[in-house]
Amino acid sequence: MNRVLLAALLVLAWVGPAFGAGNHDHAVPTLKGQTTTKVTIEGNTVTLTFGPIDLPSPHDGDLAASMPKHNFQLPRDMYLIAYKSAVFTKEGKPLPQQYLHHILMVNNDSPSVSCPGEPLFFSGAGLEMTEARFPEGYGVKLGKGQNLMSVVAFYHKAPPTKDVMATFTMEMAPEGVPMKAMDVYQVGVNIVCFSKFGERGKEQTDEGIEITPGVHVLSAPLKFRMDGCVKFAYPHGHDELLLIALENKTTNQTLLRTVPDVAQDGTFIAFQPHQVYRDARGFSVTMKDEYEMVMVYHHPLHDSRVQHGMGNYLLYMTPGVCPTERAALAP
Repeated sequence: MNRVLLAALLVLAWVGPAFGAGNHDHAVPTLKGQTTTKVTIEGNTVTLTFGPIDLPSPHDGDLAASMPKHNFQLPRDMYLIAYKSAVFTKEGKPLPQQYLHHILMVNNDSPSVSCPGEPLFFSGAGLEMTEARFPEGYGVKLGKGQNLMSVVAFYHKAPPTKDVMATFTMEMAPEGVPMKAMDVYQVGVNIVCFSKFGERGKEQTDEGIEITPGVHVLSAPLKFRMDGCVKFAYPHGHDELLLIALENKTTNQTLLRTVPDVAQDGTFIAFQPHQVYRDARGFSVTMKDEYEMVMVYHHPLHDSRVQHGMGNYLLYMTPGVCPTERAALAP
C-alpha cells in the first residue's frame, strides 16, 4: 500500500464524530470540483488555507466531506515550533469548531516511530482545535523538499453554510536559531496505527470505541518503541470525554492527566491551556516499562444516539530519557 493512501486511512485513527451525533458510515469521500489547498510561506510562518466550499456538500459516505489531499514542499529545512487551526466563512466570520472534522499534516518522507511502515503524522487537529506551542528551543524538523501532505475534512452535517474555509498555521523557528529535534509519537486507548486495525474488537470502528449510556473507564496497554523525554503532549478526544491519562504501570506513576472543558450536556468545548502538557524538563518513557492509556466518558442515560470515543495523545519527545533522570540512574 502506498504511503499517500496509508496516510489518508490514518485520518480515521485520529478523528471522530462532531456535534456528538455519532452513527456515521466510515467512507471518507473526496470533494470534486472544489477549491484546492493554498500554501503561503511568509517569513517563518507557513499557512495552509482550505476552501471555500459550501456545506453540506456532495459526498458518497456519511462521515465527512474531504478536501482533496494536497502535497507541498518547504524551500529550506525548517523546525516546526507551534501550530493552530481555525474555521470561518470567506467573509471572516468564525464558525463553531465542529464544522472542522479534522486536519492532519503528514510527512510522507519520514517514517513513523510509533507505527512502523507508516508515514509520520507530525501535527494536526480534530474538533478540539487546540493551539500547540512547544517549549522554547524544541521543534520538529521538516526537511527541504520533503513530501509533506495535508488531509482535511469538513463535517458535512453542519448546518447549510456557504463559503466555509479553514486554515492551519505552522510557526517555524527563525533560521539559524539552535534547535533540538523532537520525534512525534502517537498513543491512544483506541488503536492508532493502520497496520493494527485488523486487531480491533467489534466495539471499535474508524470513529472510535462505542460508548453506551453511563460512565465508562476504558484502557489499553502500551509499550513504547523508543526511549524518549516528552516535552509536549497534544490531546485528542470527542464529545462527552471526562479524562485522558497516560500511566506508567511499572513505576506506578500517572504521567499525564488531561481534563477537557465541556458544556452541561457533555459537548466538547476545549482543552484549556493549563490542561495541555508543556515542559522543557519533560518526563521519560522507556521501552522496558509497561504503560497504559486511560479514557473516561459519560454518555447521558437519556441520549439514545450512538456515540464513539477516543483518547489520544501526540507526544513530542527528544530521543533518550530525560537528562535529570539519566543522571539519577548513573552509578
